[in-house]
Amino acid sequence: MRLFNVLYRFYQNRDLVFQFTRREIEMRHKGSKLGHFWALITPLMMLGLYLFVFGLIFGGRFGVLKDENFFDFALALFLGISLFQIVADTISSSPSLITNQPNFVKKVVFPLEILSLSRVISSVYFASLSILITVILAPFSHGGLTIRVLELPLIILPLVLISLGISWTLSAVGVFYRDLDHTTPFIATAVMYGSAILYSLNRVPPVVARILQLNPLVTIINEARRVTLWGLPLEFNHLGYTYMISVLIFALGLALFTRVRPYFAEVI
Repeated sequence: MRLFNVLYRFYQNRDLVFQFTRREIEMRHKGSKLGHFWALITPLMMLGLYLFVFGLIFGGRFGVLKDENFFDFALALFLGISLFQIVADTISSSPSLITNQPNFVKKVVFPLEILSLSRVISSVYFASLSILITVILAPFSHGGLTIRVLELPLIILPLVLISLGISWTLSAVGVFYRDLDHTTPFIATAVMYGSAILYSLNRVPPVVARILQLNPLVTIINEARRVTLWGLPLEFNHLGYTYMISVLIFALGLALFTRVRPYFAEVI
């Protein structure tokens, strides 16, 4: 029942969520001359780096399209990076999310849960700009663009749930263990390499591949590529597992945050 109560609080405070989300979006690149263009420039720079290493040096290919070329590989890589950026932003910003807002912590009636919600929504907004570029360029790839791209929101939803669960968990733990903030670069990098963003699972030993497939991000990124770039149907059995895990992460993160929230004011 506590979960439904919190969800109802989100609905009740929807105007507040909108205001904080807009603030997150406006503050992300405030003061920079290029503004929101950094939301595109940053993943493009990362794409260039990964393409040089994994595309040119190691000759990486995903091996799904029959005549896959460098452009096909680049689009699939860019889509994976764009989706993972939502998780990466969540991991890097969440440990200090509550500690940076001491005034809100001392307000008993303020719904602190919406800080994570606003942060994740803003990350989805910026990632959607990169995803839109992928969709625009998809017709020029060997896979083309099909009606299946409309299934993409079904794939992004569990990614949002996972990000929220991670944000609530890290922001709650970060209040009590400030050193957590120093570990996030390693955590984000480890999660990235464990999510099969830069390589195909066909290139790793079967035992390792089976272990990696337990990571729901692997399915999310693979299914997004299937419907957006490769014109293949969703694998609903894999997606069902992803939804189950994402709801579990969402619920556990929210439960932890709600459980320790009364102690925030004492620590901060």
